[in-house]
Amino acid sequence: MKEPSRVRVAGPLQPFARGFGEHLMRQGYARSSAVAQVQLMAHLSRWMAAEGVPAAGLTPARLEQFVGTRRAAGYRHFVSPSSLTRLVDYLVGCGVLLAPQPSSPGTPAEALVERFHSYLVSERGLAAITVRGYVRFARLLLSELSRDEKLALGELTAAEVTRFVLSESRRRSAGSAKNLVAALRSLLAFLFVEGLTASPLGGAVPSVAPWQGARLPKALQEGTAARLLSSCDRRTTTGRRDFAILVLLVRLGLRAGEVAALELDDVDWRAGEVMIRGKGDRHERLPLPVDVGEAVAGYLRRGRPRAESRRLLLRVKPPIVGLTGDGVTRVVHAACRRAGLPTFGAHRLRHTAATETLRRGACLAEIGQLLRHRSAFSTAIYAKVDRVALRGLARRWPAGVA
Repeated sequence: MKEPSRVRVAGPLQPFARGFGEHLMRQGYARSSAVAQVQLMAHLSRWMAAEGVPAAGLTPARLEQFVGTRRAAGYRHFVSPSSLTRLVDYLVGCGVLLAPQPSSPGTPAEALVERFHSYLVSERGLAAITVRGYVRFARLLLSELSRDEKLALGELTAAEVTRFVLSESRRRSAGSAKNLVAALRSLLAFLFVEGLTASPLGGAVPSVAPWQGARLPKALQEGTAARLLSSCDRRTTTGRRDFAILVLLVRLGLRAGEVAALELDDVDWRAGEVMIRGKGDRHERLPLPVDVGEAVAGYLRRGRPRAESRRLLLRVKPPIVGLTGDGVTRVVHAACRRAGLPTFGAHRLRHTAATETLRRGACLAEIGQLLRHRSAFSTAIYAKVDRVALRGLARRWPAGVA
């Protein structure tokens, strides 16, 4: 089979051809795919030479022009600008091209959202996942206020804010409603500081009833976690990776994002510990149980692809990069389907880890250490899990009282 390095590339992109082919192979692309990409690069380079376009002059408009030429010539593959994404990303990484700039917001509402985003990152220093949530809720309110593509912020009243929150909260869970309230208070404070509203309207955002601990933690029934784990075909690369992910979730009670953030250097094999990057950029160490270590080691030895990434858990399909939190959640969903179970998320396994640890005799303080809670109130909900122990606290119903 032809090697990417054997593809002849002439023209402005010739100095980058070998490196591009090697980069694709390191990213886990099949040899045939890498060859096809380098051949596309060769065609582009010849076209650039004919048009007098230097490597640094490869603009989005030029890319559109090139793929239009391919379509006109009768090519059926690689005839859209997106087919050149891998090459453009590589040239950006080499410093040949500048990173594409985000398009300017099309409406006043979007422009304000961009400013709010910058404020949350630079002034508030919030985590990326929190920023995304706040921005999403900000768009909801600002879209309500957009009239004829103009923002009516000066006309915003406390009654409108309250009415919006009540309307949105009716179709949300308590947790989502609390996030909405926090996001809107931050947005309204930002609007007042920017001089876009006449008064601080954050006080008009009603609070959500704090029903914390009203429900039992939703742990899996006995044997369900074992069904999830046994659904992984550990003879395959994907199965060994998914098994390691599920064991980390079930045994250590990690969040999906924490599993995705694990790096190779986070596992201290000699000390038998693993470092977790938790909320608020907290770094904490947990003991590495034997079964968790065996699952991770099995993946590293016979499943993890060779890649430049230092992330512990990688995608199976190219580009071979670290998994995201959403990717970890999709692994759980896939395991549910294989095991014939209703679909649930990774957080259910966190509840399961805490509940099973409690049932084995651990105290609430130890549960809090496992889950890395900042407050004992967050752990207190698990006090209701042990119903047998709670029966001893219940007083008998008086005889003869209906």
